[in-house]
Amino acid sequence: MLATLTAGVMLLTALAYWRASRDDPGLTTEIALVLTVLLGALAVERPALAAGLAAAVAVLLAARSPLHRFIGSVLTPDEVRDALLFAVATLVVLPLLPDRVFAPPGAINPHTIWIVVILVMAISAAGYIAVRLLGGRYGLPLVGFAGGLVSSTATIGAMGGRARRSPRLLASSVAGAVLSTVATVILMSAVLAATSPAALLALAIPLACAGLTAAVYAAAFTVRALKQDIDSIEENGRAFSLRTALLFALIVAIMMATSALLTDRFGETGILVMAAAAGLVDTHATAASVAALVTAGKISATDAVLPVLAAFWVNTASKMTAAYIAGGLPFASRVIPGLILVALAAWAGTFFPQLLP
Repeated sequence: MLATLTAGVMLLTALAYWRASRDDPGLTTEIALVLTVLLGALAVERPALAAGLAAAVAVLLAARSPLHRFIGSVLTPDEVRDALLFAVATLVVLPLLPDRVFAPPGAINPHTIWIVVILVMAISAAGYIAVRLLGGRYGLPLVGFAGGLVSSTATIGAMGGRARRSPRLLASSVAGAVLSTVATVILMSAVLAATSPAALLALAIPLACAGLTAAVYAAAFTVRALKQDIDSIEENGRAFSLRTALLFALIVAIMMATSALLTDRFGETGILVMAAAAGLVDTHATAASVAALVTAGKISATDAVLPVLAAFWVNTASKMTAAYIAGGLPFASRVIPGLILVALAAWAGTFFPQLLP
């Protein structure tokens, strides 16, 4: 009965739309009519859910005029397509991908890899929105720092793609990329503090040296960006590059497979090798794992310094690769020296206590 009723309403609605399509080409009223029938049927079994969905539909109907004006006068066709593409990637593709590990060698998780794609798209889109709202001088550095709290490597990839598409935003993109490393150091310090204060104390000087170096290097490019007249820059209408996101995810997949191969080759024989292998993908999880060993009494706080810094250095190599592939030589030639300086500063910080009397 419900299927017959719904089909009949849809048929009558389609007929009414066909007769009035010349005067009103919209479909809002027609879709709302069909939804009313379906919500009425849902209310028989799930009244609370039906009431909530009905309220959501009413809100959308009330906001349709402002939404039409926003899409028609504010967003470009390319931006609308990017928004729909992001919605499909997040709401359609991600739930369909299997969340389990495949060979080789038991390291590739399609669900996790696609999350990386979504992350790069989201950070790039956030940078695009920030440039439109705040201008290139302020938007990209802020987004870079915030993105570094999620994934510095993904942020560098997104900033590289932005610099490749808009060369005038090169200085701001570099500032955002290096500021993401500052955020990485801050987040790593917070992770260590929550997991093992003793490990944080042992790593305090190396992390402070790395964070200060990254901040100074990023400040130089931020100042250069602030001096440029790029607030009125015209964007090309694309919030992100799907090709860049897919390429970056491929790099991450290769690194994950390499990490698993190294771990499988060396097994449990050395925390240092496993930490370095894990650093190909992420540093925060490695820092938390090593700090947990300190808390459990398996290793001393001093012994935790080298594995954490090994992951940090290997992750720096991953960032350098992402910078070159996503941003090309102009972007990489500015970001890579800063990353090298940050890694060297962290290394130098390990020797600083030995120089004290």
